Amino acid sequence: MQKFDAIRPFYETEVNEALQSVIPHPMMKALMNFTFPEMEDEVWKEQLRKTHSIRDFQCNFIYHTVQKILENSSDGLTTSGFEHLEKNNSYLFISNHRDILLDTTLLNAALFQNGHLMTASAIGDNLVQKSFIKTLARLNRNFLVLRGLSPREMLQSSKLLSEYIGQLLLHENRSVWIAQREGRTKDGNDETNPGVLKMIGMASDEADVMLYFKKLKIVPVSISYEYDPTDVLKMPQLLAEANNEVYVKSKNEDLNTILSGVMGQKKRIHLHIGKVLDTEIDRIVAENDSSNKQIQALAQEIDDAILSSYKLWPTNFIAYDILHKTTTYSHRYTEAEKSLFERRLEMRIGLDNPISLEGFLAMYANPVVNKLKYTNAF
Repeated sequence: MQKFDAIRPFYETEVNEALQSVIPHPMMKALMNFTFPEMEDEVWKEQLRKTHSIRDFQCNFIYHTVQKILENSSDGLTTSGFEHLEKNNSYLFISNHRDILLDTTLLNAALFQNGHLMTASAIGDNLVQKSFIKTLARLNRNFLVLRGLSPREMLQSSKLLSEYIGQLLLHENRSVWIAQREGRTKDGNDETNPGVLKMIGMASDEADVMLYFKKLKIVPVSISYEYDPTDVLKMPQLLAEANNEVYVKSKNEDLNTILSGVMGQKKRIHLHIGKVLDTEIDRIVAENDSSNKQIQALAQEIDDAILSSYKLWPTNFIAYDILHKTTTYSHRYTEAEKSLFERRLEMRIGLDNPISLEGFLAMYANPVVNKLKYTNAF
């Protein structure tokens, strides 16, 4: 067994066989009928039979699926910051995480449109328990982050994962996407877990891990949705935490969340690509004498980049004003936008549960609070 076989996507030599295995699957039919509603089944089946690379699968099929998702469930995707990237260079994209599938899928669609290398993307193995989903993930160049391990297994898994990320970036010239923390942000506070950086740094053979981070070319990515299609699905966990209870996921929760994220209404979406953290790393090294402090400072630097370039929508300002019983940002939204948000709030949460109400509003309002740290006026 090759070193990375347990976590890697398909090799190009395996792609066609993998596609042949899922062509008869009813979920593939549903996916292709959604993407190409005018096309006869035999046509897309024949095209898939002739597909032999991940890039061809992504460009000829998945890219069109993404466009269909945007067309059906959003008011469009806008992007900024792509001028910071050089063509044919690999980057380590560290992103805030709002949607299980779309965060990385939208980034890849935008990279493709702008003529850049698409990413290999980290995905928790808990999200790909069904064989069809796992095959599709590997066909989309996802690599697995193993969950639910003992501390010893976790250490071994983290080492393997860090080596694989280093292999992709430094030896295969393949960009990598990874979320800034395990799991999606549930409360609207985007915060980098230093543990993610420590895991990435495990593969370093440099005397100074910060030199290794410079080699990886870290690029912070900020994605924001005007409406979070999974907002109400995040409430049970927030309620459990408010009551100091351990939250246990229901059986098909992850799959339901993926489908809600894809099909639910998002309105506008913005994706911002930050600059490579380079001189920032030099400054961190100069100002901090221990590796631990340096990693904490790097996590803060990523947070600063993500939060300062986060796009705020009318929904964020509306939630802030409702939550704080103020009209501070009433110039940032219309009465019609406020009515729409209040109707969503009433339909999804109801007005009789103060904890749910506050959690729902804070999810949208916290990005305003966080952005205030970087600018006093919007």
